[in-house]
Amino acid sequence: MDFGIFIPQGWRLDLVGIEPAQQWPLIKRLAQQADAGPWTSLWVYDHFHTVPTPTQEATHEAWTLMSAFAASTERIRLGQMCTCIAYRNPAYLAKVATTVDHVSGGRVEMGIGAGWYEHEWLAYGYGFPGAGDRLRALDEGVQIFIQAWRDGNVTLDGRIYQVDGAIVQPLPLQDNGIPLWIAGGGERRTLRIAAKYAQYTNFDGTPEGFAHKSAILEQHAKDLGRDFAEITRSSNYNVVIGETEKEVADKLDWIQAHYAKLVPGEPADRYNTTFRSGYLVGTPEQIVEKLGAVRDLGLGYAITNFVDLAYDQSGAQLFADKVIPEFAS
Repeated sequence: MDFGIFIPQGWRLDLVGIEPAQQWPLIKRLAQQADAGPWTSLWVYDHFHTVPTPTQEATHEAWTLMSAFAASTERIRLGQMCTCIAYRNPAYLAKVATTVDHVSGGRVEMGIGAGWYEHEWLAYGYGFPGAGDRLRALDEGVQIFIQAWRDGNVTLDGRIYQVDGAIVQPLPLQDNGIPLWIAGGGERRTLRIAAKYAQYTNFDGTPEGFAHKSAILEQHAKDLGRDFAEITRSSNYNVVIGETEKEVADKLDWIQAHYAKLVPGEPADRYNTTFRSGYLVGTPEQIVEKLGAVRDLGLGYAITNFVDLAYDQSGAQLFADKVIPEFAS
């Protein structure tokens, strides 16, 4: 199994209290620590406004960070979970990603999805189309990526996107183009798009949810004539880990206090519940057992978020030392 780690960028209020001028140096240091460790990949979110509620706290832009990580790391792969197809013209984004692939020496992943955060869509002037149009844009955008990275030229007369001879040169350094991660668990459309195009998927990481989504993905692949085994399935996890259950409880209390200071009562309570009920909450032994159950169902990639990473790296280090080795190939 492969493991990724989210690097704090502010979206989840994970840089609060750090002076803006000191945020990039911290982000860079955390990325370089991940680069030196056992992680296969590092990740950021493609969002502009914070959660669980929009605030004036910083949220650093995903593809700018991709470029910066490409130049400041050496080994680790670079991903977004996930890029919103509508935030950038996809032909332009194909060009951006290709340039970052060259800067990085061929280490870029393309996490892509239809988008959901209505507040920032409207605030940035994108409107907020219905789910059908957002998913149609995802399908057309992925077709543009595939043409761009295979041929270096793109023409598409789509319902959402029209591209007429866009030149995307040079091609990515990666021989088969930049790997596509199509994220989301929508059973009728999103998983079908993933079954058609993706090298990786990303959806529910609990055993029950993972098994259910996997079965639907497999059926879509069968219907489309795609080899299901070609698709690596991944899940994202909020990890709260401690050597003892007391340490775990203390970290959960810290998370509760952290968000209670930043957002109103109900959203903070809801977010706190998200962390307390997370699947990977516990001691290393407990987490290994839980993760093993999903690995046995076909999980090939776990992408981890440590909410306190900007302030305390002990949890991520404990996971790297005592969990990842249990799943080494």
